[in-house]
Amino acid sequence: MKRRLAREIAVQSLYQMEMNGVSAQEAVDAVMEEAKGDNEMETEVAELAAVDGFTRELVLGVKSNQDALDAQLAGYLTGWQVDRLSRVDRQILRLAAYEMNHREDVPAKVAVNEAIELAKHFGTDESGKFVNGVLGRLIRERGQTKGKDAAEEEAGSEPASEGEEQA
Repeated sequence: MKRRLAREIAVQSLYQMEMNGVSAQEAVDAVMEEAKGDNEMETEVAELAAVDGFTRELVLGVKSNQDALDAQLAGYLTGWQVDRLSRVDRQILRLAAYEMNHREDVPAKVAVNEAIELAKHFGTDESGKFVNGVLGRLIRERGQTKGKDAAEEEAGSEPASEGEEQA
C-alpha cells in the first residue's frame, strides 16, 4: 500500500509540474501537504513520511529521463503522439516506463498493474484499457510475458486494440 501511495503522489506531482511549471520539489511538497488534509486519500502523516523518499525518487527519475521515456512510449502509441495524450495518461505511462526501465526492485508486471490502477483512479473510463494496451505492447516487445499476462488479468481483458485507444 505504501508504494501505491507513493505512485499516486508521484502522478499528481508530475501532473502539477506539467500544468503549473513548478519544480519537482515544489510539486511533491504541495501534493504531500494536500494529502495530509485530504480525507479521501485516508493518509496519515506517518504514511506520507514513509513514502516521501520513494515518491521523490520516482518524480525525479521520470523528470530526468522524460525525453527517453517519451521516445520509448512513442513507439507503442499506434496512431498517437505522446504530447497528444491526456496529461494524466501521459504521466502514468511515463511513471510505469520509468519503473520498468530503471527500478530493478519493481517487476514489470507490478509496474503495469499499478499503472492500470492509477489510470482507473485518476483517468477517464477508458484510461485503464488504454494504459494496459500501451504497456502490454511494450512488455511483449521486451519479451516480458509475465507482465503482459498480469496486465491483461488485472484489466479483465486483452490489451486494448488500436481502435480502443483514446487521447
